[in-house]
Amino acid sequence: MRQLTIQVPSGKGKSVLDTAKKYGGVNLLMFEATSDRGRVDAVTVYLDNAKVENFLSELESIPDVHINLIPRGVMALEPPPEEAPQQLTDVTERSPLEIFLAGLQSIGSWQGFISFAVAGGIVVWTGLFTNSAFLLVAAMLIAPFAGPAMNVAIATARGDLTLLWRSLLRYFAALGVTIGVTFLLSLIFDQQVATSTMVSNSQVSSVAVLLPLAAGAAGALQLVQSERSSLVSGAAVGILVAASLAPPAGIVGMATALGRWSMVLSGVFLLLLQLAGINLAATLVFRYFGLSARGARYSRGKKWVFPVTLGVTVLLLTGLLGWQFSSSPSLQRSSRAQRAVAVIQSTVDDSNLAQLVEANVRFTRTTIKEQNTLLGVIYVQSASESGLSPEQIGDRLTEQIQTNILQQDFNVTPLVDVVVLQS
Repeated sequence: MRQLTIQVPSGKGKSVLDTAKKYGGVNLLMFEATSDRGRVDAVTVYLDNAKVENFLSELESIPDVHINLIPRGVMALEPPPEEAPQQLTDVTERSPLEIFLAGLQSIGSWQGFISFAVAGGIVVWTGLFTNSAFLLVAAMLIAPFAGPAMNVAIATARGDLTLLWRSLLRYFAALGVTIGVTFLLSLIFDQQVATSTMVSNSQVSSVAVLLPLAAGAAGALQLVQSERSSLVSGAAVGILVAASLAPPAGIVGMATALGRWSMVLSGVFLLLLQLAGINLAATLVFRYFGLSARGARYSRGKKWVFPVTLGVTVLLLTGLLGWQFSSSPSLQRSSRAQRAVAVIQSTVDDSNLAQLVEANVRFTRTTIKEQNTLLGVIYVQSASESGLSPEQIGDRLTEQIQTNILQQDFNVTPLVDVVVLQS
């Protein structure tokens, strides 16, 4: 529930009380008071979250109405006492107005925003440079990407061009600062090669779109749910959103300093994919929960902005996915490596020459012109009944694995080394 304190001209308090009763308000209280405007009626109302916007909309007909909305959950208890558990378990979603106003309040000063972007850039560079996974998690906590990303979706659902422009500006400003910081740090510390963490995080999977879709939906649900009905903290959802943005932004800056343009390309692709996916999923969730171009205390939304912006988002997402699946394997390397492992497994099993112990398959860091090098180091244990030497088993399996991978049309050059182990 939400607590509201409404101040209206003297004699109008009864109308507020009647309206509050209409919307199921509880523990209503009215008293006369003196404000800087003279004598007023003050009304305290406790109301379900989801009914706040409609309630305020009806109060707009009362002249000179002043409203204080406390954005925190309130436990309003009524008699009889034994019904308290049932009263407290009735938790509803936040009203569209509160979601919108919370988004506006999250837009802090530029100084603090840029400072966090710089700090996030330093931490993500350190994590990528030193191959430290925990530092990447720390960067996700610091990086200020979640707020602008969610506000873009709120602006799309509300049809608010002003908020949309300001949110996009802050989104790309945060990305630009992060990229710039990582670029400068790579130059200052004379980084010469891409680290293993950079390589692994730059490799795109064919299911990469699922992360921004999940992040957008989770972020929107966290903002919609009342704080007492959500088991997931805002920080956790912020990490989920930043997880899809902080590492790619850092990779773009570092790879630019190294001249690794294929990694830059994959990083830019991921950043655009995240923006489109998060905006699509979050916008649909917000619209489902009632955010629209018109509402109480809000009139600057334009109805045409929602379909146009959502259409642009869908076109961008479709274009990115089309680009991904038409440029194999550069934007599907992670998936290609996994599928290659499956091919190796089936090849070894069908050969009856050995048993697979382990297969390490990855795309190499170095770039050979006009070649997508897939490096595989495969450990097998020879079958006792094969009657072949370890060298013969290794040669046969190497040839079969390379042939089968090429037949899969992965558009790669497989370089395979089979190591035959003997018990």
